Amino acid sequence: MTEARTARWLDADQQRSWRALVMGTTLLFDRLDDDLRRTCELSLVEYEILVRLSEADGRRLRMAQLADALAHSRSRVTHTIARMEKSGLVERTVSPEDGRGVLAAMTDKGYSLLVRIAPLHVNGVRAHLVDLVSPDDFAALGRVMDAVCDHLVAAHPEMEIR
Repeated sequence: MTEARTARWLDADQQRSWRALVMGTTLLFDRLDDDLRRTCELSLVEYEILVRLSEADGRRLRMAQLADALAHSRSRVTHTIARMEKSGLVERTVSPEDGRGVLAAMTDKGYSLLVRIAPLHVNGVRAHLVDLVSPDDFAALGRVMDAVCDHLVAAHPEMEIR
């Protein structure tokens, strides 16, 4: 109960900005997810997994690294990878370096899908976010979210975002 009395409440402008962030990110992520699902039955999280794998050496990452890069729980990523594996987009293998770690690797089918749908996703990001604001405002948004990420990762040192 003492926290409620000692809280630094948001003023009206801060409250408006906070609510705009919550509503805007919810609507944006829902729209981007809907676009991908309608076009190729892929979720936004699955798309992000394909992107992360495409950027990695050999198009593969340790499952733990993938979970950290997405800021998702390892169990959530394991479940999503299992679903993607059934679709032939990724495969899991044992790490050749130590034989213990599990790697998620993008298949040729997954890469082909990513190449085909990346323009749809990028056009959606542009139409629903980037092109709606000035370059300065978009850069400011990036700086704000970098500060949030830095703060939250520092508070949880076991999480490493790459």
